Amino acid sequence: METDYVFPGRRVAAVSMVLGPVLLLTGTLLRARFTFFFPDQLRAMSDHPGLMTAAYTCFLAGNVLLFPAIIALATKIGRTKPALAAWGGLFVLIGLFERTFHAGIDQAAMGLATRRGAGFAESVVSESYQDLHLFSFLSFTIMFGWYVLAFAAYRAKALGVVQSIGLATMGLLPLGVLKGTEIVSIIGTAGLCVALVPAGIGAFLESPKPGRRTVVIAAITVPVLGALAFASSLG
Repeated sequence: METDYVFPGRRVAAVSMVLGPVLLLTGTLLRARFTFFFPDQLRAMSDHPGLMTAAYTCFLAGNVLLFPAIIALATKIGRTKPALAAWGGLFVLIGLFERTFHAGIDQAAMGLATRRGAGFAESVVSESYQDLHLFSFLSFTIMFGWYVLAFAAYRAKALGVVQSIGLATMGLLPLGVLKGTEIVSIIGTAGLCVALVPAGIGAFLESPKPGRRTVVIAAITVPVLGALAFASSLG
């Protein structure tokens, strides 16, 4: 039987709109006390591994959790502005992929800093910082995508003026490996909260209550996923 279902589903998108921006802002604030550039970030990782692990993990989790929200927003925009929705949505999603790629390098550098010292990690990062890779040619999407999506959301009336401006401020967020927090980082992630959190809360409250079968399936699935997550960490 056909339904009007649109991936990833209203509840998933709603949770993504709330948790994604909040986690990004949390990660940004946790590392705000340390200087922005990578040598200082590496020294902070060596001296404060717990705090920096929490900061970078929150930021990465927020970045990954954003993808359902972006798909849902682009889908809403596409009902009236399909071309803008396609360009804005694709650019932002590619930018999220690139930030995830950068996070992998951050994780490797953090391991070097904690095991071999900040000086050793700094020498490795500085020697390889300009190495070319696929995402070297797509870095423009990290910033530019948010401007296109924000313009599209405003034109399609998917978001209001204030929310669209908040969405656009994510384009201010610095890009690259081992980037700390600047004032524009806080503006960008806080702006994203303004843009998406109220929309996510509204979408969640408007969603129909889950049926008994859905609740039972979720109660069984969540522990299974937790077990799989634990097993994955062992490999």
